Amino acid sequence: MDQLCIVATGGTIDKIYFDDKSDFQIGAPQIGEILQALGVGFRFDVIPVIRKDSLHITDEDRDLIRRTIEAQPARHILVTHGTDSMVETAAVLRSISGKVIVLTGALNPARFVGSDAVFNIGCAVAAVQTLADGVYIAMNGRIWDPARVRKNVAANRFEAID
Repeated sequence: MDQLCIVATGGTIDKIYFDDKSDFQIGAPQIGEILQALGVGFRFDVIPVIRKDSLHITDEDRDLIRRTIEAQPARHILVTHGTDSMVETAAVLRSISGKVIVLTGALNPARFVGSDAVFNIGCAVAAVQTLADGVYIAMNGRIWDPARVRKNVAANRFEAID
């Protein structure tokens, strides 16, 4: 992999806490800082497309994400995305050919101690370099076929579906 293209869409991975507002808001994409801090051995670009909680991503947003990915010359695409509607976005991206697309996110903001963000990003980076063309989800230490996974909200993890 010569170049990794990262498409950032917001989600919990990019949430930050504002004391003066007592709530979470989507901040700037965290993945670039994370990868730089880890000293990765590849070049990457971060393209912030939207900054939304995935519960608020619309069909128009998904079309924008799809068009953005299609327009990139890079074959290896990593998408940071909120976990609640990651599967729905992955389904829209399945129409893209000739690219390896891996969606990942976090169940806790990247800025929080103990967040799963760095682990999920690491899994996604490994996956995007080794998988065949297609669309995948990297969460909870596994690589999932988006057609065969769902988020179990009660257990706060991804799990296989029949």
